[in-house]
Amino acid sequence: MTNSSNLIDSLEVYTLSNPNEVKPHWVSHFIVPTANELLIKIKTKDGNSGFGMATSYTDITPLIKPFKNGLQDLIIGEDPFCPEKIYNKIFKLTDTKISSEKGWSREALIRISSAVDIACWDLIGKAANIPLYKLFGGFRNKVPVYVTCAYYRDGKDEKELRDELKKLIEIGHQSFKVKVGGLSIKEDAKRLEIIRDEIGSQKDLMIDVNRAWDLKTAIQGAKELKSLNPRWLEEPVRWSDDRRELKLLSQQTDIPLSGGESEITIYGCRSILEEQAIQILQFDCTMFGGFSGGKKLSALCELNHVDIAPHHDCFIHAHIVAASPSGLIVESFTDPERDPLQAELFENPPKIENGILYMNKEPGLGLKLSSDAVNKFGKKIN
Repeated sequence: MTNSSNLIDSLEVYTLSNPNEVKPHWVSHFIVPTANELLIKIKTKDGNSGFGMATSYTDITPLIKPFKNGLQDLIIGEDPFCPEKIYNKIFKLTDTKISSEKGWSREALIRISSAVDIACWDLIGKAANIPLYKLFGGFRNKVPVYVTCAYYRDGKDEKELRDELKKLIEIGHQSFKVKVGGLSIKEDAKRLEIIRDEIGSQKDLMIDVNRAWDLKTAIQGAKELKSLNPRWLEEPVRWSDDRRELKLLSQQTDIPLSGGESEITIYGCRSILEEQAIQILQFDCTMFGGFSGGKKLSALCELNHVDIAPHHDCFIHAHIVAASPSGLIVESFTDPERDPLQAELFENPPKIENGILYMNKEPGLGLKLSSDAVNKFGKKIN
């Protein structure tokens, strides 16, 4: 019989957004929000607690609505030590009458299920006094990290691009993911030549198209950019038939291909793997699947000889990457203007030095939320 003091007794929900205006960070065809996340805290009567986050690249309002008309009542009273059960309970609401009646969107429920799942695992790790990367497998205690940079900006010239890279090199970064697809291949190739010249031949260069190219352009782009020795080519083809086109592109290039962040479920990622077209899977536990789904994809990748390099939120995803032999690298955003949450949200962020992220020893996520940052970026929903 479950001890009632171990059940979820309270739930706090916040939206996290950037109160400061910044220059837009463009990828190939859209502006990336600098901060647009849902923060969920859970707590039991006996004092166990955890938090999780959900990332949204679209209007966050639909993620708020379920907490204004009853969703929390379906979570409070559940056992946080049974994360699979809670995840499935929320996820399965996507196909129910109640979600239609209350206006709970499918995307919102998927995001929320992920954040709650991460919060449950954080609580479990804290209660067990074990860091999650060890609870998940403990393959290593440090992971490589790359920096995403070289966004498009109106008026951005060669000097600004070089200055940006110089700062990142001075910090110690060894791997750089840069944006293409917003210009012609020849124009982007010139930008990439500047970047490769600045970082040198020994550091890793990853190329992110953000699904801007059709298949013919992707084949041409892979050929023309091959000389830059990219570590991978990310989301190179448009969304409409990307799984099949990834497979066709893989037959035309030996540049490793990556993708997965734009899927909405772990099943979409499974389908990409079934095409046998990519070498790196980039799922996002804060957008779909939570840690429960991320662990499954990590194991599936290991069995299919595919590496994992999760999208965004490096301090959260480091646990998945450090836990498994399939873990390759995590993504970071060193520029606080691009991602102020990475810079300010935690009092004790893991140390990043010379391209390596060193895992915290504290249990659970190993992260302590900064009350100042929550006050600055957060708006409490309930």
